[in-house]
This record gives sequence, C-alpha cells and structure tokens, in this order.
Amino acid sequence: MKNIKIVSLAACMAWLLSLMFFSACSNDDTASASSGAPVIESVMPSGYNVDGSLKPLTPVTLVDPKNYYVIHGKGLLTTTKVYFNDFDTYFRPTFVTDTDIIILVDENTPYANVSNQLKVVTAKGTAVFNLIVAPPVPTITQFYPINATVGQEVTITGKYFLNPIVTLAETKTQAAVPVTVVSSTLEKVVIKLPENADLRYLNVANVSGGVNSAYGVGTAIFDDVSYYGLDFPAWNNYTYLTDGKAEQGTTYIAKDMDAWGNLQGNWSWFDKLAPYSGIRVAIKAKVEGKVRLVFNGDWSDKSPTLSVTTEWKTFYLPWSMFSSSDRVQNITFQNQTATAKGDGLPNTFYIDNIGFMLKAE
Repeated sequence: MKNIKIVSLAACMAWLLSLMFFSACSNDDTASASSGAPVIESVMPSGYNVDGSLKPLTPVTLVDPKNYYVIHGKGLLTTTKVYFNDFDTYFRPTFVTDTDIIILVDENTPYANVSNQLKVVTAKGTAVFNLIVAPPVPTITQFYPINATVGQEVTITGKYFLNPIVTLAETKTQAAVPVTVVSSTLEKVVIKLPENADLRYLNVANVSGGVNSAYGVGTAIFDDVSYYGLDFPAWNNYTYLTDGKAEQGTTYIAKDMDAWGNLQGNWSWFDKLAPYSGIRVAIKAKVEGKVRLVFNGDWSDKSPTLSVTTEWKTFYLPWSMFSSSDRVQNITFQNQTATAKGDGLPNTFYIDNIGFMLKAE
C-alpha cells in the first residue's frame, strides 16, 4: 500500500531551487520531454540542514529514510512508479519533470538483504540506479548480564543492528574500545566483554550512527540475580518469572501485595557509591497504582512514591530523593494503590532492573 506523505514547504522550496539549477544547466534539447527510455544520472539531497542551510546538490550513493532527495536524469516526465529496494514509494506527480523527481524516502523502506537499487518506471521503460538505503540509527533495548566479567558473553537487544560495530563508549577521559562481536542479527548482538569494561556504557553503531546503552556495565543490584546481599527473603512469598516479558534480562520479580502490603528486602551493606548518582528500577503493575520505594528503612512519607502503569517504566531516582545516600542497606517496595477516598487496594507489582545510575561526566 502506498504511503502518502505531505511534502514540507522547506523541501518544496529546495526542490524548486534544484530545478532552477538544473534548468540553467540544460540546453534547449533537454528542456523538453525526452523521447527515449528513462535514465537516472544522480541522486542528491533536497531540503535544509538542522542549522537552516540548504543541503548541497552533491550526488550520493547512500540515502537516509525520512529525508527528501532529487532523482536527476532524463525521460522522467511519464514516471508511474518509484521503488527503493523494490519498496513502492509515493511521489507527487506535480513534483516530476523530465529531468527531476523530488521524493521522500519512506521510513519503512527495507535496508537488509535487499537489491540496493533505485528503480524508476515510466511509460517508455525502467531506469535502474545502484543506491543504498541506510538503516535507522540503532536503538538498544537492553543488555544482559549487566554485571558481566571479562571474557563473558553479553547479549544486546534492540533494532537496526545491520553490520554492527560495538565498542565501550567513548567518554571525556577514555577513548572508545573495540568489542568483539560473536554473532549478530538485526535485533540481537552477542559480544565478548573486554577488559576494563566495568562502569562503561556499550555503544552499537551502524553506517547511520551509534547509540549508547542506557546503563553501564557492572551497575546492577538485581540483574536476573541479586548482588551485594540486597535480595528478598523467601518469606515475602514472591515469584521469579521467566516468561519472556522481563524488562531486562530473562528474570523479573512478581509480588501480590495486599492493601499497604510490601516486598521487604534483606538487610546488607554496600557503600562503594562514589561513581553513582542514584538508583534505577523498572516497575509495572497488574492495574495502575502506586508503590513506595522504602530506602534504608525510611518508611516515612519522604520516601519516593512512584506512579506505575501496566507497562514497564524505568524510574531514575537521584540520591537527593532519599534521606540517606552514603550506603545501600535495604530496598523495600510498599503498595500505595488506593481509592479516591484513600482506602488501600491490593495490587500485583512486577519489578526488574534494579541498579545504580552512573554520574554524568
């Protein structure tokens, strides 16, 4: 099905400038419709850069989805179809001349295991041009195990991992470090963790750019298993679920809580907090509600109360939200779901990806 797009005013203006340029370069013979088969001579960006400058009319062999381009050639006036990698792409007939077509590369254009060709079909034939459609910049959903050690395999999930390059992300004080890719698909990369990866973000890049992971290596408190003795006693009657619905990794916690009920953590001690600015936790619930994060035994109203929905949401909680921040002794969750009148209601909470937030550099 065709995807009809609205051409922006900026793109139209750029296109008009493009046509003026090419018309100036054309002789009288090429100004009218060509009588032969179509020919594609070049593809060039059309529109404006982020800074407001006009994109240069420079031929390219790689195009980005959701961007406008000028297809330049001959015999294009009777165009009926345009295909990027055999994907039927909408164009406005009013934005077609014998020498130029202004077109938006659709964001749904396939980019992997494809022909890498642009095809323009006209009443007098088909023109083919070798052209690569770039994938979107990668997105990282998660990686696990977070607290992996050197030489251990780590799985990164997300999207657009076409020929991925993985590194320990560059920082203000540290250069990027190449990471060995063991295997990859468009949505999963398995790497072997190098030395000195602790407290470093992972970066996955493709030809379009790269993205850092949301959290750093070695920052987990609960990462399918608990660390530092900060787990939950069995008498809480909670459940570990491994049904493929974890927010991070393979395992998450489920606890049915009565009105004002709770999931109490074990008491331990971890005070190596210098690299960290706070903690994170992913939570969802059976029904929309609220849960209080009781930190280091502070059951007062000063402890943060989090509004949760039926979908995973990661909460980032700086130390300033807690009454103590020199150590982590205990993490407990209390059901605060209630009626409008303030009567407590039972709820089921799902908890995952408890960990530390790295300080910004």
